Amino acid sequence: MTMHRRPLGGGRTMAAIGGVVVLIGCLLPWWQLEQPGGGLPPLSGNGLEGSGILALLVGVATLLLVALPYAVGDRPTPIDRWEAFAFLAIVGWIGLGWRIFELFGLGAFRFNTPLEVFTNGPGLWITGIGLAILSRAVFVMTREPHYR
Repeated sequence: MTMHRRPLGGGRTMAAIGGVVVLIGCLLPWWQLEQPGGGLPPLSGNGLEGSGILALLVGVATLLLVALPYAVGDRPTPIDRWEAFAFLAIVGWIGLGWRIFELFGLGAFRFNTPLEVFTNGPGLWITGIGLAILSRAVFVMTREPHYR
């Protein structure tokens, strides 16, 4: 019996790229804060703490969902639909947004200006870009023919 592999499709390719970008962003620093006194190393954090972990889980789940049809063979998988990717994108945006909200009130840590939450960590931006790519992928998937 020969298995016929279908093409990945533009939306799923874009979703895979978005998932990888989200994972890269979660590993990079999301925030950095200089400690008073100057001689100590700065405090920093990434997407592996707080609600940022939701974005990391979304990146992993997106890659697993893209690979799922190839893992199960020619059987159709009902979860491999644009709605599942949309759910992941929404969860990722909630995790990212909630983490930004948490960073505005870090408790013992204080940024000099609220803008420093966004300017002291490239991972926050890269994760947001990855989630934007995933969101765009969902839009592209809604325009693709349903063949799964």
